[in-house]
Amino acid sequence: MDIRWIAIAAVLPLTACAGAYGGGGDMGPPPPADMVCNADAVQSYVGQSVSAELGAAALRASGARTLRWGPPRSAMTMDYREDRLNIMYDDASKVTQVSCG
Repeated sequence: MDIRWIAIAAVLPLTACAGAYGGGGDMGPPPPADMVCNADAVQSYVGQSVSAELGAAALRASGARTLRWGPPRSAMTMDYREDRLNIMYDDASKVTQVSCG
């Protein structure tokens, strides 16, 4: 076996432990604060026609990071994300519900 592989095999477990136990070093600046969705700010969009412009405006107004469209009779994940705006609409492409999560 090549000596380089032996050296790598010996060092890898040690580097994993250093990260797990906070083994010193500068961690850099903290990550930016998450954007949090505010559904109260976008309730006026209920009843309006679905469009890309409406989605962009609702995203800005809510303060959310991401937008998820909810077409009628579609399956959606149940995971909760405080930075996501959900816009549900009906067969007539009218917004029926605006929520965060």
